[in-house]
Amino acid sequence: MKHFRIQILTLLAFALVSSLFIACQNESSDDTRALARESLATAAPQAAPAQPTAANQPAQPAAPAGPTTTMSFGENTFDFGEIDEGEKVEHIYKFKNTGDEPLVISNAKGSCGCTVPQWPKTPIAPGDSGEILVSFNSKGKPGPQTKKVTITANTDPVQTFLTITGKVKKAEAQTAVNN
Repeated sequence: MKHFRIQILTLLAFALVSSLFIACQNESSDDTRALARESLATAAPQAAPAQPTAANQPAQPAAPAGPTTTMSFGENTFDFGEIDEGEKVEHIYKFKNTGDEPLVISNAKGSCGCTVPQWPKTPIAPGDSGEILVSFNSKGKPGPQTKKVTITANTDPVQTFLTITGKVKKAEAQTAVNN
């Protein structure tokens, strides 16, 4: 009987926590959210609300941890035309720090392993320019290609995107010549 009561109380506490958590999510007032969290803590201290995890949340870029600036590119898209499978293409994207703070690029990442960016690791002063070299390896990539490079910096928005496109002609199978 005592075990049954504990189960009922646990179930009721869970229902209360769930209801308050949902109400908290639907309210826009910070005061209401704080009051709901306070109620949760006092009403059911043994049951904590579920915390978001990396598995159920979309990836969000980290907000810059300091002053932000702006950057502008001469071009955001480069079309390399048509190349043979196995060829490597490189392109330099030139940019300028158009803001009032030093520009810090914290990361640059290609959409796949065949697209590799290289970026300045030191801050770019306001008014100064820089370059990002993007290399595309067409080995095993026949057909039309569109690859994206995501740049993360102390800008607003945090991410800027560059694109490299083109067509890769399938490599012809080499035949052995007998004679």
